Formats: sequence, C-alpha cells, structure tokens
Amino acid sequence: MNIQDLIRPAIKALKPYSSARDEFQGVPADMVFLDANENPFENGVNRYPDPQQGKLKTILSEIKGIPSKNILLGNGSDEVLDLIFRAFCEPNQDNVIILPPTYGMYEVLANLNAIAIIKVDLDESFQPNVDAILRAGNSNSKILFICSPNNPTANSLESKKIEKLIKNFNGLVVIDEAYIDFSNETSWLSRLNEFPNLVVTQTLSKAYAMAGIRLGICYASPEIITVLNTIKPPYNINELTQKKAIELLSIKDLAKSQIQDILKERILLIEELKNITFVSKIYPSDANFILAKVDDANKRYKQLVEKGIVVRNRTTQVGCENCLRFTVGTSEENQKLIKTLKNI
Repeated sequence: MNIQDLIRPAIKALKPYSSARDEFQGVPADMVFLDANENPFENGVNRYPDPQQGKLKTILSEIKGIPSKNILLGNGSDEVLDLIFRAFCEPNQDNVIILPPTYGMYEVLANLNAIAIIKVDLDESFQPNVDAILRAGNSNSKILFICSPNNPTANSLESKKIEKLIKNFNGLVVIDEAYIDFSNETSWLSRLNEFPNLVVTQTLSKAYAMAGIRLGICYASPEIITVLNTIKPPYNINELTQKKAIELLSIKDLAKSQIQDILKERILLIEELKNITFVSKIYPSDANFILAKVDDANKRYKQLVEKGIVVRNRTTQVGCENCLRFTVGTSEENQKLIKTLKNI
C-alpha cells in the first residue's frame, strides 16, 4: 500500500507553518530569545512550549519501546483523530467505516469533517464481521476505526480478525487502544512496523490518570506522522500539560500500581454484580469498566443518580439495550455502588 495515495491532494500541496521554536531548536542557558514576540518576564509559562514535545516523546518512547519519530501527540485523542480525518479524508467525497457499538466521537468527527459514515455492527458477541466489513468498503473508504478494548462493551476484539482487516482493507486502520493497559492482550504497537496502514492511538486519560491534562498519543509510520505534523497546530500541547505528563510519567511504577488496584477491584465488582437481582448479564471486561444488562436501564440509572451515584446509561447503543456501564472506582466507591444497588 502506498500511503501517499491516501493523502488528500490539498494536504500534499500544503506548506506547513514554521513557528519560531521550529526554526530554532537549541536552548543554551544564556540564549536571549527575541524571535517569538513573547512577554519576556519569566513566570513559568511566558514562553511558547516545545512544538514537538521532545522531552515528553523521549519518555513515552522509553516506556512503549517505540521511536519518537513514530509518535505524534494531540490535545486529547480527539485531536489526533481529527487530524487523521483532515489529512486523509476528502470532504463530501470519502467515507469511513465504524463498528457500532463503539466510541461516539468517530461519528461526531466524521460529521464535522463532512465525511460519510458506513456502519457495520459488531455481532452478538461484540466481535467484528470481517467479511461484511470488507464488502462494505469501496474506493472512497479511507479509514476503518477499531476500538479494542471496545467502548462501551469492554471486550477486546479478536486479534486474528483485526489482522485480516489490516491486511485486506485498502485504507488506514486506526486501532483505538485507550484501554489497552487494563487488558491481557498485546498492544498492536508490537506490530506497528509490519503494516504501513496501521495507526494506533492511546491516551494518558485512563491508566495513567491524567484525563484533566488532555493528552492523546498517535503511533504510526514516520510517513504518516510527518503528514499529521504538517497540519497540526504549532503549539497544540501546552507547557503545563507537557510538564505534568513528564512529572507523572517519571514516577516509577505509579501507573502500574494503580492499574493493579483497578484490576483487583474489577474482579470484586464483577462478583458483587452477580448478586444483584436485576442484573441479568455481565459482559467480559478488558477495560476499567464493566457493561451489565439490567431489567430497566433508564429506571436504574435514575435511581442511582438520586442516591448520588452517576453511571453511564448505554441503552440507546446498538446491542446494548438496557445496559449500564460501570466505571471501576476506588474500593470505597465500589462498595457504595454495590450497597446502593442492593438497596434499590
């Protein structure tokens, strides 16, 4: 596959904006910066941030075992996904394929970018119908979005099916791994070099407990990363976000410890949910949340809110009728949830 054939002609012809910090990379301690029209009075944020986030990418590179040249950072994963749309999908011409029930922003971003959507529902086990997906695509199908572990269903999609899709889909395959750290499945990062059309997105919002700083990560070939860098805003990751991410990622085993706690609580929460009389099914989970079918999702959601507990009502999603999504909280939060469920 030639990635160049997938890029929008307007993007190929685009000359990227070069910021002052792009033009000068060195940072000697005694250097006087008079190039970017900044306020010269030091307060920690008076200077523009590193537009390429060099220090942060180096840390992520060490953690994930992926070279920095294969990494793009976004203001949340949603910016990463939006950049992919804008680089590869021609408005009012191209389409993307999504697999409901799935993360809702794929559809929102497609609509924002005037891109048609082809929906191929997951089967009853929330697995992809590979043949149906490949039949649904056409010459204008530029991106296939796969969420694994999937949101809102919490299960991982079968790797053999994903591999067949990557090999046979004539466009980019974007695998959203926002919840991969809670799964026993191997990340597709381990096979990034095998497939030129593979893009993997991850985030610091879930396992790394940094939802508030909005930092999404895109891993892809240097060719794809170069295209996305061409169109990203010059200073899309602010100084405070970069500093906080570096600070927390540098604390050894912090995320690992929190992940282990969440996984232990997930097991306990599943066991407790089995004893709730109006819970009829608990779906397998490879994420930090659990999807459960109840007798009346709207009723139970309202009852929980009245008791001061907010969960997610997913009853309107394909295949999720009367399903509630429970995020795994702290031990105290989970105990309060179970006690409340038993009492209502």
